[in-house]
Amino acid sequence: MNEVNRRNQLEADAAKPLAAAIAIGVGALGPGIGIGLLAGRAMEALGRNPEATGPVQQNMILALAFAEAIAIYALVVAIIILFV
Repeated sequence: MNEVNRRNQLEADAAKPLAAAIAIGVGALGPGIGIGLLAGRAMEALGRNPEATGPVQQNMILALAFAEAIAIYALVVAIIILFV
């Protein structure tokens, strides 16, 4: 019985790096796409109306911070998976 428990523990330890990689990979995919689309649309808006640089840039930076926070949460989850 002890051998079975040890084997299960080894399998769980072997799966941790894969689980962490999947967590950060999927968790960073959405924000990466969102940030790319956001920056592209901001450049289009500035190309059409250069006088609106201030408000567009301010809103873009705020939206980038919110999108990046999701990727940071995914990184924290991946670190927790690895070390707990």
